[in-house]
Amino acid sequence: MNILITGAAGGIGEAIAKAFAEIGCNLALQYNKSEDKASEIKNELEKTYGIKALIIKADLTKNEEIEALAKKALSEFGTVDVLINNAGIAHQELFQLCSDEKVKEIFDVNIMSAMKLTKEILPSMIKNHSGRIINISSMWGICGASCEVHYSASKSALIGFTKALSKEVGPSGITVNCIAPGFIDTKMNAHLSEEDVKEIVDCTPMMRAGKGEDVAYLCEFLASAKASFLTGQVMSVDGGYSV
Repeated sequence: MNILITGAAGGIGEAIAKAFAEIGCNLALQYNKSEDKASEIKNELEKTYGIKALIIKADLTKNEEIEALAKKALSEFGTVDVLINNAGIAHQELFQLCSDEKVKEIFDVNIMSAMKLTKEILPSMIKNHSGRIINISSMWGICGASCEVHYSASKSALIGFTKALSKEVGPSGITVNCIAPGFIDTKMNAHLSEEDVKEIVDCTPMMRAGKGEDVAYLCEFLASAKASFLTGQVMSVDGGYSV
C-alpha cells in the first residue's frame, strides 16, 4: 500500500508512519517546518524496514502547495491507497481574545486542508474503486474544551466532514473514518504543566496519557481489509476520558 500522511513530523504522525512501515507500506510524508525531523524519520524507516519514504514540504494553509503535495505523491507512487489527514494545530486562548488571523490559521490547517487534499486525492481512488481516508480529530471535537473553542470547532467540523463524505464515496468502494484522540504524550502538549497533565490523567479511566502508537495501530486497522465494512465512524482513543 501507498500511504500519504500529513503532519508526519509530529508525534502522532511519526508513530503512524512507523506502524505502516512495519507492514511494508510506502510512505509520502508531508511536513512544513520540521525538515530535519522529517528527513530523520524517512532515513530511519527506509533503513529499518526497506520501504520507500518520500518527504514533501507543503504549507497546508496554501491551496497551491496542497495541490503540489497531492501531485507529487501520485506521480511518485501512481496511487495513494490510504490518505491520513493528521496535520493539526492547537491554540489555547479565551474565545473573545483570539484574533481573526489565528482563527483562520486554525481552520485552514485543521479542516480546510483536509478537505482540499482529499478533493485532490479522491479522483484516483474513485477510478480504482478503492481507498481509505482517515481523519484525525480530537476528543475536544466531540465534547469541546474551554479556552480551545476554535480548535474544538475545527475538529468537530472534521467529524462532520467524515460522516458526510463517507455516504458520498461509499458506492465507490472508499471508506472514510475518523479517530478522536484524547491526551497523547506528544510535543503538541509539551506546553502543559505537570499539574495540568496530572489533572487530565486523573480524569482518564485508564490512568495514563496516550501514546502515538495507540492512534497509529487503529489507523493500521482502518486501512486493512478487516475494516472494509466500517465507514463514517468516529473512534475515540482517549482512555475513556470522554465516556
